[in-house]
Amino acid sequence: MKFNDVTRGTGLEEHGITNANLIFWTPPTAVLYEQIIKRGEGLVSHLGAIAVKTGHYTGRAANEKFIVDEPASRDNIAWGKVNKPFDPAKFDALYNRMLAYMHGKDLFVQDCFAGADREHRLPIRVITEKAWQSLFARNMFVRATQEELATIRPEFTVVNMPNFHAVPTVDGTNSETFIIVNFARKLIIIGGTSYAGENKKSVFTILNYLLPIEKKILSMHCSANVGPAGDTAIFFGLSGTGKTTLSADPHRSLVGDDEHGWDDKGVFNFEGGCYAKIIRLSKEAEPEIYETTRRFGTILENVAIDTQSRRVDLDDDSFTENTRASYPLTHIPNIVLSGTAGHPSNIIMLTCDAYGVLPPIARLTKEQAMYHFLSGYTAKVAGTEAGVKEPSATFSTCFGGPFMPLDPAVYGELLREKIARHTVSCWLVNTGWSGGPYGVGSRMKIAYSRALVNAALDGTLIAGSFEKDPFFGLDIPTSCTGVPAEVLNPRNTWADKAKYDEAARKLVELFRGNFEKYRASVPDDVANVM
Repeated sequence: MKFNDVTRGTGLEEHGITNANLIFWTPPTAVLYEQIIKRGEGLVSHLGAIAVKTGHYTGRAANEKFIVDEPASRDNIAWGKVNKPFDPAKFDALYNRMLAYMHGKDLFVQDCFAGADREHRLPIRVITEKAWQSLFARNMFVRATQEELATIRPEFTVVNMPNFHAVPTVDGTNSETFIIVNFARKLIIIGGTSYAGENKKSVFTILNYLLPIEKKILSMHCSANVGPAGDTAIFFGLSGTGKTTLSADPHRSLVGDDEHGWDDKGVFNFEGGCYAKIIRLSKEAEPEIYETTRRFGTILENVAIDTQSRRVDLDDDSFTENTRASYPLTHIPNIVLSGTAGHPSNIIMLTCDAYGVLPPIARLTKEQAMYHFLSGYTAKVAGTEAGVKEPSATFSTCFGGPFMPLDPAVYGELLREKIARHTVSCWLVNTGWSGGPYGVGSRMKIAYSRALVNAALDGTLIAGSFEKDPFFGLDIPTSCTGVPAEVLNPRNTWADKAKYDEAARKLVELFRGNFEKYRASVPDDVANVM
């Protein structure tokens, strides 16, 4: 198909799709805007971003994700609560019903790549019934050139029909919603949810399976940027820890904000865009990301909008706390256009500690780095979920457990080997609470976190002096320009030191209890870090 062809019901037969109505083949952003408005899928906001609502699901449907239990991949999958098996025959039957659902419907196709490195990129095809979901795919994946579109052959295909619902008693799903990955058929099917993040995280799951096994490439849930001297830094972190915010630095060039691979040449972005959480986004603290919310081509997901003035309110959480902006990387002024960079000089592991006991920054040994990478700690706070009355520890393997289909030790050992080979400095950064737990202390100032990260990246922090934390065994710097000395050691910020000691011991025990499941598969020097 030629660029931006619109055909009537032909061209998707290889996927079993026949008798569709109009098929839009990799349409550009302007065409998708026209179709979004024509179909009533969204509103054009003040200054040009498109505002959409996702309906019932405003975040990932983690309990509805499955992997087909088939012979080729069965022995590689770390089956359990996250990677739940799905019957191959049930998958075929459900997909056949989806195919019938698509009869007579208009469809949107995006042919693109996952991976900026041409040696490792994966050709993918995203087929959906929603024009705005097609724009999301166009923003988030690496776009094919017009010449590449003439020859691109997808290796994996995502078929996403938000308005198609499963019948649990017939299809074997948990609900009407499903996200199912089939490695044998190289096919992902999604239904019953309009949350666009399912598209990108499903493809991320594919890469997290293929790259470590086939190419010994470490796949990472992290952001990455490059300094003026060419030094690369990567930032691991779960949602809400500051991964996107801290990597969007006006003095450093952004490689990507969420998903990367680390091969023998260095780091490369998996994506062509960013999917930033923007609730209460500050123009002063996060100017680069703020400006993307006012650009043509940006999708504002579940952001409140005045239907008359078309102005948006980034502080309004009436739909969800998880408001998002999807935009191409080119909306950020200082980026690495190639999406590739050298080996990291520094690794930053971000946590939002609501107990208020972890230091704002600490130096990690390679053993501690593997321990904290496998732990993937952050914390939920009261009010964010029903029933949460006090800080609640969350451990997500490799800072991305829901997307990691292999044994966590595979990713952990790859990380440790690369840290040792490339002499990488590793840091744990707490962007959470100081002076007490959530409800008593206060959230770490972004200015302090930026100052600490900058000092780590430019080498001034590691050249200074450190003191040993008695609970977590961490090396804490004793000084940093721009940060009050008393903030650096969290115990100093608590009025009641005995309560700090109690909270610290409690969190240590939570770490140890969580790590028991990894103990048998990691070296003793890692297992005994804490």
